[in-house]
Amino acid sequence: MNKHWIKFYCAGAALCMLTSCVGEKTTLGEYVFEAQPIDLKIDSVADGYKVEGMSAFQLPGHFVWGASVTEAEDGKYYMIYSAPETGVYPFNKAWVFGSKMGLAVSDRPDGGFRQLGFFMNQDGFTEDKSAWDAQTTSNPHVRKFGDRYYLYYAASVDPGNEHIRAKADTLPRRDRIQQSQQIGVISFKSFPDLLEGKFTHSDKPLLSPRTRVKSDNVVNPSPEGIEPKPDNLIVVNPSVVYRPTDGKYLLYFKGNIYDPHWRGVHGVALSDSPTGPFTALDEPVFHIEGASEKLSAEDPFVWYHQNDQCFYAVFKDFNGQFTKGKPCLAIMSSQDGIHWNLPEHSMFMKKELILPNGASVEVKRLERPQLLLDEEGNPEVLYAACAIDDVNPRIDGGSFNVQIKIRAKKIK
Repeated sequence: MNKHWIKFYCAGAALCMLTSCVGEKTTLGEYVFEAQPIDLKIDSVADGYKVEGMSAFQLPGHFVWGASVTEAEDGKYYMIYSAPETGVYPFNKAWVFGSKMGLAVSDRPDGGFRQLGFFMNQDGFTEDKSAWDAQTTSNPHVRKFGDRYYLYYAASVDPGNEHIRAKADTLPRRDRIQQSQQIGVISFKSFPDLLEGKFTHSDKPLLSPRTRVKSDNVVNPSPEGIEPKPDNLIVVNPSVVYRPTDGKYLLYFKGNIYDPHWRGVHGVALSDSPTGPFTALDEPVFHIEGASEKLSAEDPFVWYHQNDQCFYAVFKDFNGQFTKGKPCLAIMSSQDGIHWNLPEHSMFMKKELILPNGASVEVKRLERPQLLLDEEGNPEVLYAACAIDDVNPRIDGGSFNVQIKIRAKKIK
């Protein structure tokens, strides 16, 4: 059988090696990770591509995008996903104007998910200013701490044209909503409870930007002379992990920096509770000191590896600058969750899918990585938002969430 190997690295590791981050020197714990071929059939059609198969979660009338999966006490696997409707706006506007969040379930972790219903922003594109997260919700990230589940997400509402710094003292509605994204959390006891609306929801965001620095076309700008923090303009892409050394919860997020052009930077906020309050640090994370180029990334998934006693992060590398190659999914490692190392071989996965016959298909988008982990912290399944061609201008769909099973092989 043809195999596609994902090389998984930590700082100081040799080829195809995962080394422990315990102490000042690395200790061996060597693995390779094999991405299994997925159950997917791809056909070229007049308006793009048609995708069928167990490994792709799709929903008629919707752009399915990011998703987070958890195994529950009933032995089933529950997927929380984001999806705006099709047929009204192109994708690059649709997710801003009214992305919903829904719940799907499967008897297995690597596909076969079936829709159960929407539980957040069910009215989609309908204009709604009733709450900070009333207009659009996305970036689902689910974690279980103790006996409760916590859904971290990004959301926004249209703030209107007050306090705008722009040439015409106004901004398009899309820009206003996009620039107003913040992070929230809801907690719940079970997934049936979630679907029925039995969850705890705060009327305030969990994390908001501290600075709003941009030369023009900005909502509620910071005063002149303020230096941007990592949480600049927006906070999105939440990923939360528990740090066992001190009992802290670490919330990772992306902000937008303009220097002079846009790029995505990341920060981390700390709390004693999964529901906050979180305090953001001033220093960026996933940052490479002395880098000759300004790096841009988004969509981090961070986890703690129990055996290796260190943190790993997989994220979207926009320009291939982390991996010194093509844009892809990159990986970094850390002892404390604050200071991160970029290994020599830092690619986690190429932007391609491996089909049952062993053929590889290059895709335009493979992002919003989320992982299902075993008890030790080894990745078992990757969940990623996927589009084979350019989905941004499309109105009729063309996106799905793909489930890629990963097999860890210890080689020493």
